[in-house]
Amino acid sequence: MAAALALTAALAGCGTAEQAHLADGPSPTLTEFTPRIGLLLPDTHTARWETFDRPLIEAKVDQVCPGCTVDYANAEGHVAAQKQQLESMITGGVDVMILDPVDARALAPAVSKAIHAGIPVVSYDRLADGPISGYVSFDARRIGRLQAEALLRAMGPEADGGQIVMMNGDPADPNATALKRGALEVFNGRVRVAKEYDTDRWRPEIAHANMSGAIAALGADGIDGVYAANDGIAGAAIAALKADFVEPLPPVTGQDADLSAIQRIIAGEQYMTVYKPFKPMADAAAEMAVALGRGDPPGAIAPEGARADTLRGVPAVQFDPISVTAETVRDTVVRDGMYTIAQICTPKYASACARAGLTV
Repeated sequence: MAAALALTAALAGCGTAEQAHLADGPSPTLTEFTPRIGLLLPDTHTARWETFDRPLIEAKVDQVCPGCTVDYANAEGHVAAQKQQLESMITGGVDVMILDPVDARALAPAVSKAIHAGIPVVSYDRLADGPISGYVSFDARRIGRLQAEALLRAMGPEADGGQIVMMNGDPADPNATALKRGALEVFNGRVRVAKEYDTDRWRPEIAHANMSGAIAALGADGIDGVYAANDGIAGAAIAALKADFVEPLPPVTGQDADLSAIQRIIAGEQYMTVYKPFKPMADAAAEMAVALGRGDPPGAIAPEGARADTLRGVPAVQFDPISVTAETVRDTVVRDGMYTIAQICTPKYASACARAGLTV
């Protein structure tokens, strides 16, 4: 994984790839205590959580802390469920938590409750409100810029003065806000945002309904591009476009490098996605949680920043995202072992793979 660590002004930590990852084997810590780690992920309709993040975090915890246990819970997109899961882990006696909040603001009181109970909270992927103890993620604003830049390239001559539909993420997710901000910085008057929608809880069925509404309002010829905040939204938007017989499909962005999205990209249905190498992020979160659970300083993973105006000195690391199009699939997700060519090039996509030069 060649993604470099890069901290923005919104973050407290600054470090290097060497600092962000401990050597293989048990973590060098001040104590041999084996903490119980609570892992709380937000939903099941986003493929990455169960396919990559959970197993990667669990594997890294087992590697750096033999004997440590991971208590896992998935909120399935429900704020109330995640709040109950978090409070149950407090009652159950976990020593540290890794939390990806469904709703950052709504979970803030529960995060405070955990901290008051002496349980550090590592905010994972999405920045949680409240007195968190660490933060591990990607630069969401940079992702939004990558998506917008790619969409303008794909639109070609239509990029100046063309009409797009913006399919944003969940407004309760700070990442969605940062994505939108980054995208708008790039669009900046070059295209007209004819319709814009937020996608509650990132649910594809909501995105599908929103896209159908945009087609009805603008007409099949009135959409030159679709900014979709992630691959689930992209897939739903493309399904709506195809259901309304829009041909040719306008370029559509995405994020997360879901296998289905990579296949749509190869088939020419989705223009791009954003690849976020999940392993280094999962590794950093696991290492930070083990250190905090043992009462050790997490400085080897994310040194505390000195700036008082950035996250109150919370140790934090961010990784650089990578834009992926049909031309770069082999050199990104295949090269890094995220997917094999055989996984991508199923019989349904064999001819598209051949055209893209994606063969064994």
